[in-house]
Amino acid sequence: MIDWDDLRFFLAIARNGSLTAASKELAVAQSTVGRRLANLESRLGVRLLHRTPDGYVLTLAGERVRGQASRVEAETLALVRSVGGRDAKLEGVVRVTCAETLAAYVLAPCFADLQRRHPDILVELIPDPRELSLSMREADIAVRLFPPVQNDLVVRRIGHLNFGLFASESYLRSTDLPDVAAGCPGHRYMVLVNDITGPAQNRWLEDLARNARLGFQTTSHEALHQAARWGGGLACLARFRADEDPDLRSVKTPELPPASDVFVVVHKDNRGVPRVRAALNAIAIALKSLETG
Repeated sequence: MIDWDDLRFFLAIARNGSLTAASKELAVAQSTVGRRLANLESRLGVRLLHRTPDGYVLTLAGERVRGQASRVEAETLALVRSVGGRDAKLEGVVRVTCAETLAAYVLAPCFADLQRRHPDILVELIPDPRELSLSMREADIAVRLFPPVQNDLVVRRIGHLNFGLFASESYLRSTDLPDVAAGCPGHRYMVLVNDITGPAQNRWLEDLARNARLGFQTTSHEALHQAARWGGGLACLARFRADEDPDLRSVKTPELPPASDVFVVVHKDNRGVPRVRAALNAIAIALKSLETG
């Protein structure tokens, strides 16, 4: 197989007539240019350039190779211009992954507004509990409640989620108000399981309701919210939703549950692409609005 870089070096010598001038055009050492030419001639099994007192002159084989290589160069530059021009515009697909509750109640509305302002941007919103890989281009942006560890990602803490203790009006009417100081005896509580975003809130609730019994557990934030509003028991819920739900009532506690930081993650190669930046800005505005209570 012929290395395109070898052809690129050959074309630079053919245009300039010397290794010195070609090395300046390519911003590499003169020895590198000579080595690339020798490599190409070895692979093809033919001499492409003769060295004369006036510089390098193409052989007959070199003339044929230059014609072919020039067409390859033209196509390559056209491809770069096409892709680069598309990335320079506010158009194209942006894939965003996050937890289901944030997807439905925060990001979907903000992306609807983004589409009105930039109709040529198509957002694919992926509420997936799995950690999709930005390095493998499974997504362009991730909104997470924990920071990743990969070195090729740009991570920005962009806000936080506040939590509180909630129960439905019907549940609280059917029991006495929770005696928080005594560990909520006679009550049921509900938690998230197998979820990387909930351990701190779970530990807080399990300590607070140490004398209550576990009545429900789920891997779904949305299922936990719905179970609480339908009378399943006490739950530690994100306030951006629970505060606005007329079927839920906040239960006072001596200390608030720990908040969760929210991180926006993007691959370093994508952060400057206009459509990705537009989506990042929309996400930042939406997430900042959650910092209440």
